[in-house]
Amino acid sequence: MRRPFDITIVGAGMTGLGLAALLASEPRCAVRIIDAGSPPGVTPDDEIGLRVSALAPATVGLLQEVGAWEHIAGRACAYDRMQVWDAAAAPDGPATVYFDAAEFAAAELGFIVENELIRQALYAVLQRSQVIFEFEEPLDDIERRRDTWFVATGGKSTEAELIIGADGGRSFVREAAGIAVDLTPYAQTALVTHLRPERPHESTARQRFLATGPIGLLPLADGRVSVVWSTSPEEAEAAMALDDEALGQRLSSVTDFVLGHMTVEGPRGCFPLAAAHAQHYVDTGLALIGDAAHSVHPLAGQGVNLGFADVAELGATIRAALDAGEYPADRPVLRRYERARRGACLLYTSPSPRDS
Repeated sequence: MRRPFDITIVGAGMTGLGLAALLASEPRCAVRIIDAGSPPGVTPDDEIGLRVSALAPATVGLLQEVGAWEHIAGRACAYDRMQVWDAAAAPDGPATVYFDAAEFAAAELGFIVENELIRQALYAVLQRSQVIFEFEEPLDDIERRRDTWFVATGGKSTEAELIIGADGGRSFVREAAGIAVDLTPYAQTALVTHLRPERPHESTARQRFLATGPIGLLPLADGRVSVVWSTSPEEAEAAMALDDEALGQRLSSVTDFVLGHMTVEGPRGCFPLAAAHAQHYVDTGLALIGDAAHSVHPLAGQGVNLGFADVAELGATIRAALDAGEYPADRPVLRRYERARRGACLLYTSPSPRDS
Protein backbone atom coordinates (compact mmCIF):
# COMPACT_ATOMS: atom_id res chain seq x y z
CA MET A 1 0.00 0.00 0.00
CA ARG A 2 1.36 3.41 -0.98
CA ARG A 3 2.09 5.86 1.77
CA PRO A 4 -0.23 8.88 2.05
CA PHE A 5 0.59 12.07 0.18
CA ASP A 6 2.21 14.47 2.66
CA ILE A 7 0.74 17.98 3.02
CA THR A 8 2.13 20.63 5.37
CA ILE A 9 -0.14 23.61 6.00
CA VAL A 10 1.60 26.68 7.39
CA GLY A 11 -0.93 28.79 9.29
CA ALA A 12 -3.86 27.76 11.48
CA GLY A 13 -6.16 30.60 10.50
CA MET A 14 -9.58 30.06 9.03
CA THR A 15 -8.37 28.96 5.60
CA GLY A 16 -5.57 26.73 6.87
CA LEU A 17 -7.88 24.91 9.26
CA GLY A 18 -10.57 24.84 6.58
CA LEU A 19 -8.33 23.05 4.09
CA ALA A 20 -7.19 20.61 6.76
CA ALA A 21 -10.83 19.85 7.64
CA LEU A 22 -11.69 19.33 3.98
CA LEU A 23 -8.81 16.87 3.52
CA ALA A 24 -9.08 15.21 6.94
CA SER A 25 -11.39 12.50 5.60
CA GLU A 26 -9.11 11.78 2.64
CA PRO A 27 -7.13 8.61 3.54
CA ARG A 28 -4.69 9.23 0.70
CA CYS A 29 -3.41 12.40 2.41
CA ALA A 30 -1.44 12.95 5.61
CA VAL A 31 -1.91 16.50 6.86
CA ARG A 32 -0.04 18.52 9.45
CA ILE A 33 -0.50 22.14 10.47
CA ILE A 34 2.27 24.41 11.74
CA ASP A 35 1.46 27.70 13.48
CA ALA A 36 3.47 30.07 15.66
CA GLY A 37 0.42 30.91 17.77
CA SER A 38 -1.75 29.05 20.26
CA PRO A 39 -4.79 26.89 19.47
CA PRO A 40 -8.14 28.69 19.28
CA GLY A 41 -9.95 28.75 22.60
CA VAL A 42 -13.39 30.36 22.26
CA THR A 43 -16.05 29.16 24.71
CA PRO A 44 -19.84 29.76 24.55
CA ASP A 45 -19.60 32.25 27.42
CA ASP A 46 -16.93 34.39 25.78
CA GLU A 47 -17.66 37.88 24.52
CA ILE A 48 -18.25 38.14 20.75
CA GLY A 49 -14.86 38.73 19.16
CA LEU A 50 -13.87 42.05 17.61
CA ARG A 51 -13.22 40.69 14.12
CA VAL A 52 -16.25 39.27 12.33
CA SER A 53 -16.95 38.20 8.76
CA ALA A 54 -19.98 38.05 6.49
CA LEU A 55 -20.20 34.44 5.31
CA ALA A 56 -21.73 33.79 1.91
CA PRO A 57 -23.93 30.69 1.37
CA ALA A 58 -21.09 28.82 -0.40
CA THR A 59 -18.81 29.31 2.62
CA VAL A 60 -21.57 28.15 4.98
CA GLY A 61 -22.03 25.10 2.77
CA LEU A 62 -18.34 24.21 3.04
CA LEU A 63 -18.45 24.60 6.83
CA GLN A 64 -21.51 22.35 6.91
CA GLU A 65 -19.75 19.80 4.70
CA VAL A 66 -16.83 19.42 7.09
CA GLY A 67 -19.06 19.37 10.20
CA ALA A 68 -18.02 22.76 11.61
CA TRP A 69 -21.28 24.67 11.18
CA GLU A 70 -22.98 22.92 14.09
CA HIS A 71 -20.39 24.55 16.38
CA ILE A 72 -21.08 27.98 14.85
CA ALA A 73 -24.82 28.25 14.24
CA GLY A 74 -25.76 29.20 17.80
CA ARG A 75 -23.65 32.39 17.73
CA ALA A 76 -24.09 33.28 14.05
CA CYS A 77 -26.43 36.10 13.02
CA ALA A 78 -28.31 35.56 9.78
CA TYR A 79 -28.99 38.69 7.75
CA ASP A 80 -31.70 38.73 5.11
CA ARG A 81 -31.47 42.32 3.91
CA MET A 82 -28.87 44.92 2.91
CA GLN A 83 -29.32 48.68 2.84
CA VAL A 84 -26.81 50.85 0.93
CA TRP A 85 -26.89 54.62 0.61
CA ASP A 86 -24.66 57.58 -0.17
CA ALA A 87 -23.55 60.43 2.08
CA ALA A 88 -25.60 62.87 0.02
CA ALA A 89 -28.82 60.86 0.42
CA ALA A 90 -31.12 59.95 3.29
CA PRO A 91 -30.98 56.32 4.47
CA ASP A 92 -34.66 55.85 3.65
CA GLY A 93 -34.68 58.04 0.53
CA PRO A 94 -35.38 57.05 -3.07
CA ALA A 95 -31.66 56.69 -3.88
CA THR A 96 -31.15 53.99 -1.24
CA VAL A 97 -30.53 50.51 -2.62
CA TYR A 98 -31.93 47.42 -0.91
CA PHE A 99 -31.10 43.75 -1.39
CA ASP A 100 -33.54 41.22 0.03
CA ALA A 101 -33.04 37.48 0.41
CA ALA A 102 -36.58 36.92 -0.86
CA GLU A 103 -35.54 38.32 -4.25
CA PHE A 104 -33.14 35.40 -4.56
CA ALA A 105 -35.60 32.85 -3.14
CA ALA A 106 -33.24 32.39 -0.19
CA ALA A 107 -33.82 32.32 3.55
CA GLU A 108 -30.91 34.70 4.14
CA LEU A 109 -28.18 36.56 2.28
CA GLY A 110 -25.52 35.26 4.65
CA PHE A 111 -24.36 35.10 8.25
CA ILE A 112 -22.23 37.39 10.41
CA VAL A 113 -19.79 35.24 12.38
CA GLU A 114 -16.76 36.08 14.48
CA ASN A 115 -13.50 34.91 12.96
CA GLU A 116 -12.20 33.20 16.08
CA LEU A 117 -15.40 31.17 16.40
CA ILE A 118 -14.87 29.82 12.88
CA ARG A 119 -11.34 28.79 13.85
CA GLN A 120 -12.61 27.17 17.04
CA ALA A 121 -15.29 25.21 15.17
CA LEU A 122 -12.83 23.88 12.60
CA TYR A 123 -10.34 23.01 15.31
CA ALA A 124 -13.05 21.07 17.18
CA VAL A 125 -13.76 19.04 14.05
CA LEU A 126 -10.07 18.34 13.50
CA GLN A 127 -9.64 17.04 17.06
CA ARG A 128 -11.41 13.89 15.87
CA SER A 129 -9.11 13.47 12.86
CA GLN A 130 -5.59 12.24 12.16
CA VAL A 131 -4.35 15.76 11.34
CA ILE A 132 -1.16 16.59 13.24
CA PHE A 133 -0.90 19.99 14.95
CA GLU A 134 2.30 21.83 15.77
CA PHE A 135 1.23 24.99 17.61
CA GLU A 136 3.64 27.55 19.07
CA GLU A 137 6.17 26.47 16.44
CA PRO A 138 7.59 29.51 14.61
CA LEU A 139 9.10 28.70 11.25
CA ASP A 140 12.87 28.90 11.16
CA ASP A 141 13.17 28.42 7.42
CA ILE A 142 11.61 26.97 4.30
CA GLU A 143 14.13 25.74 1.76
CA ARG A 144 13.85 24.02 -1.61
CA ARG A 145 16.47 21.50 -2.60
CA ARG A 146 15.94 20.58 -6.21
CA ASP A 147 12.18 19.94 -6.39
CA THR A 148 11.68 19.11 -2.70
CA TRP A 149 10.76 21.56 0.04
CA PHE A 150 12.06 21.29 3.60
CA VAL A 151 10.44 23.01 6.57
CA ALA A 152 12.61 23.92 9.56
CA THR A 153 10.99 24.37 12.97
CA GLY A 154 12.47 23.99 16.43
CA GLY A 155 15.90 23.15 15.10
CA LYS A 156 14.71 20.24 12.95
CA SER A 157 14.12 20.08 9.22
CA THR A 158 11.41 17.88 7.66
CA GLU A 159 10.49 17.18 4.06
CA ALA A 160 7.12 18.34 2.75
CA GLU A 161 5.72 17.01 -0.52
CA LEU A 162 3.30 19.93 -0.69
CA ILE A 163 3.49 23.13 1.38
CA ILE A 164 0.36 25.24 1.68
CA GLY A 165 0.97 28.88 2.57
CA ALA A 166 -2.04 29.87 4.66
CA ASP A 167 -0.06 32.27 6.81
CA GLY A 168 -1.74 35.58 6.04
CA GLY A 169 -0.91 38.80 4.26
CA ARG A 170 2.71 38.83 5.43
CA SER A 171 3.21 35.24 4.34
CA PHE A 172 6.59 33.74 5.25
CA VAL A 173 5.91 30.93 2.79
CA ARG A 174 5.26 33.33 -0.08
CA GLU A 175 8.42 35.28 0.66
CA ALA A 176 10.54 32.12 0.98
CA ALA A 177 9.25 30.93 -2.39
CA GLY A 178 10.26 34.24 -3.96
CA ILE A 179 6.73 35.02 -5.14
CA ALA A 180 6.29 38.75 -5.75
CA VAL A 181 3.19 40.68 -4.70
CA ASP A 182 1.32 43.48 -6.42
CA LEU A 183 0.52 45.87 -3.57
CA THR A 184 -2.06 48.67 -3.73
CA PRO A 185 -2.07 50.75 -0.53
CA TYR A 186 -5.31 52.57 0.16
CA ALA A 187 -5.26 55.99 1.80
CA GLN A 188 -7.56 54.50 4.40
CA THR A 189 -7.54 52.94 7.85
CA ALA A 190 -10.31 50.69 9.16
CA LEU A 191 -11.73 51.32 12.62
CA VAL A 192 -13.61 48.35 14.11
CA THR A 193 -15.77 48.11 17.23
CA HIS A 194 -19.16 46.87 18.50
CA LEU A 195 -22.10 49.18 19.17
CA ARG A 196 -25.44 48.87 20.95
CA PRO A 197 -28.04 50.57 18.70
CA GLU A 198 -31.04 52.48 19.96
CA ARG A 199 -33.25 50.75 17.39
CA PRO A 200 -33.15 47.03 16.48
CA HIS A 201 -30.94 46.11 13.54
CA GLU A 202 -33.68 43.88 12.08
CA SER A 203 -31.14 41.39 10.69
CA THR A 204 -30.07 43.97 8.12
CA ALA A 205 -26.51 44.74 7.00
CA ARG A 206 -26.04 48.43 6.25
CA GLN A 207 -23.41 50.40 4.36
CA ARG A 208 -23.04 54.13 3.80
CA PHE A 209 -20.57 55.67 1.36
CA LEU A 210 -18.77 58.75 2.68
CA ALA A 211 -16.21 61.03 1.02
CA THR A 212 -13.33 59.28 2.79
CA GLY A 213 -14.64 55.72 2.45
CA PRO A 214 -17.51 53.38 3.35
CA ILE A 215 -18.83 52.54 6.80
CA GLY A 216 -20.63 49.27 7.42
CA LEU A 217 -22.95 48.11 10.21
CA LEU A 218 -23.14 44.33 10.54
CA PRO A 219 -25.84 42.76 12.75
CA LEU A 220 -24.74 40.56 15.64
CA ALA A 221 -26.73 37.78 17.29
CA ASP A 222 -26.96 39.60 20.64
CA GLY A 223 -28.60 42.71 19.16
CA ARG A 224 -25.45 44.77 18.79
CA VAL A 225 -23.83 45.74 15.50
CA SER A 226 -20.22 45.47 14.40
CA VAL A 227 -18.98 48.62 12.71
CA VAL A 228 -16.21 48.70 10.10
CA TRP A 229 -15.37 52.29 9.20
CA SER A 230 -12.88 52.74 6.35
CA THR A 231 -11.70 56.32 6.51
CA SER A 232 -8.62 58.51 6.33
CA PRO A 233 -5.79 57.61 8.71
CA GLU A 234 -6.15 61.02 10.37
CA GLU A 235 -9.87 60.61 10.99
CA ALA A 236 -9.41 57.06 12.27
CA GLU A 237 -6.69 58.20 14.68
CA ALA A 238 -8.88 61.02 15.96
CA ALA A 239 -11.82 58.64 16.45
CA MET A 240 -9.66 56.12 18.30
CA ALA A 241 -8.66 58.86 20.76
CA LEU A 242 -12.29 59.56 21.74
CA ASP A 243 -13.86 58.12 24.86
CA ASP A 244 -16.68 55.59 24.44
CA GLU A 245 -19.47 58.14 24.71
CA ALA A 246 -17.94 60.48 22.13
CA LEU A 247 -17.06 57.63 19.78
CA GLY A 248 -20.62 56.31 19.92
CA GLN A 249 -21.93 59.78 19.07
CA ARG A 250 -19.43 60.09 16.20
CA LEU A 251 -20.35 56.73 14.68
CA SER A 252 -24.06 57.43 15.09
CA SER A 253 -23.57 60.69 13.20
CA VAL A 254 -21.58 59.27 10.29
CA THR A 255 -24.21 56.54 9.81
CA ASP A 256 -26.89 59.25 9.71
CA PHE A 257 -28.53 57.88 12.88
CA VAL A 258 -29.98 55.04 10.81
CA LEU A 259 -30.21 52.99 14.03
CA GLY A 260 -30.66 55.97 16.32
CA HIS A 261 -28.04 56.79 18.93
CA MET A 262 -25.48 54.01 19.33
CA THR A 263 -23.24 53.33 22.30
CA VAL A 264 -19.89 51.59 22.27
CA GLU A 265 -20.08 48.15 23.87
CA GLY A 266 -16.92 46.29 23.07
CA PRO A 267 -13.22 46.67 22.31
CA ARG A 268 -11.98 48.75 19.41
CA GLY A 269 -9.19 48.32 16.90
CA CYS A 270 -7.59 50.06 13.96
CA PHE A 271 -5.62 48.75 10.99
CA PRO A 272 -4.34 50.19 7.68
CA LEU A 273 -5.94 48.99 4.46
CA ALA A 274 -4.23 47.74 1.32
CA ALA A 275 -4.94 45.33 -1.49
CA ALA A 276 -2.30 42.70 -2.25
CA HIS A 277 -2.24 40.05 -4.95
CA ALA A 278 0.46 37.43 -5.39
CA GLN A 279 1.78 37.28 -8.94
CA HIS A 280 1.67 33.50 -8.70
CA TYR A 281 -0.35 31.26 -6.40
CA VAL A 282 1.70 28.11 -6.96
CA ASP A 283 5.09 26.61 -7.63
CA THR A 284 6.26 23.03 -7.70
CA GLY A 285 5.30 21.57 -4.32
CA LEU A 286 3.78 24.81 -3.03
CA ALA A 287 0.46 26.67 -3.10
CA LEU A 288 -0.90 29.84 -1.49
CA ILE A 289 -4.44 30.28 -0.18
CA GLY A 290 -6.40 33.06 1.54
CA ASP A 291 -4.62 36.27 2.47
CA ALA A 292 -1.26 34.78 1.55
CA ALA A 293 -2.49 34.87 -2.05
CA HIS A 294 -4.77 37.92 -1.95
CA SER A 295 -5.84 40.62 0.50
CA VAL A 296 -8.87 42.76 -0.32
CA HIS A 297 -10.65 45.84 0.98
CA PRO A 298 -13.43 45.11 3.51
CA LEU A 299 -15.87 47.09 1.33
CA ALA A 300 -17.31 44.02 -0.40
CA GLY A 301 -17.03 41.79 2.67
CA GLN A 302 -15.57 39.04 0.51
CA GLY A 303 -12.12 38.40 1.99
CA VAL A 304 -13.03 35.30 3.99
CA ASN A 305 -15.31 33.98 1.24
CA LEU A 306 -12.53 34.26 -1.35
CA GLY A 307 -10.28 32.34 1.04
CA PHE A 308 -12.77 29.52 1.52
CA ALA A 309 -13.32 29.39 -2.25
CA ASP A 310 -9.54 28.80 -2.51
CA VAL A 311 -9.92 25.99 0.03
CA ALA A 312 -12.70 24.31 -1.96
CA GLU A 313 -10.85 24.61 -5.27
CA LEU A 314 -7.46 23.43 -3.98
CA GLY A 315 -9.06 20.53 -2.11
CA ALA A 316 -10.88 19.48 -5.28
CA THR A 317 -7.68 19.81 -7.33
CA ILE A 318 -5.73 17.57 -4.95
CA ARG A 319 -8.47 14.93 -4.89
CA ALA A 320 -8.88 14.96 -8.68
CA ALA A 321 -5.13 14.49 -9.14
CA LEU A 322 -5.09 11.52 -6.77
CA ASP A 323 -8.09 10.00 -8.55
CA ALA A 324 -6.28 10.35 -11.88
CA GLY A 325 -3.05 8.84 -10.57
CA GLU A 326 -1.24 12.19 -10.84
CA TYR A 327 1.18 13.68 -8.36
CA PRO A 328 -0.62 16.60 -6.66
CA ALA A 329 2.59 18.55 -6.01
CA ASP A 330 3.46 18.85 -9.70
CA ARG A 331 3.24 22.42 -10.93
CA PRO A 332 0.97 21.62 -13.92
CA VAL A 333 -1.50 20.08 -11.47
CA LEU A 334 -1.38 23.03 -9.08
CA ARG A 335 -1.71 25.45 -11.99
CA ARG A 336 -5.29 24.19 -12.41
CA TYR A 337 -6.07 25.59 -8.99
CA GLU A 338 -4.31 28.86 -9.82
CA ARG A 339 -6.16 29.29 -13.12
CA ALA A 340 -9.47 28.68 -11.40
CA ARG A 341 -8.90 31.21 -8.61
CA ARG A 342 -6.50 33.98 -9.61
CA GLY A 343 -8.76 35.71 -12.13
CA ALA A 344 -11.73 35.63 -9.78
CA CYS A 345 -9.70 37.17 -6.95
CA LEU A 346 -8.20 39.82 -9.23
CA LEU A 347 -11.64 41.43 -9.50
CA TYR A 348 -11.46 42.28 -5.79
CA THR A 349 -7.82 43.34 -5.53
CA SER A 350 -7.48 45.98 -8.24
CA PRO A 351 -9.23 49.36 -7.85
CA SER A 352 -9.37 51.48 -4.74
CA PRO A 353 -12.91 51.95 -3.43
CA ARG A 354 -12.13 55.41 -2.07
CA ASP A 355 -14.14 57.26 -4.68
CA SER A 356 -16.83 54.62 -5.19
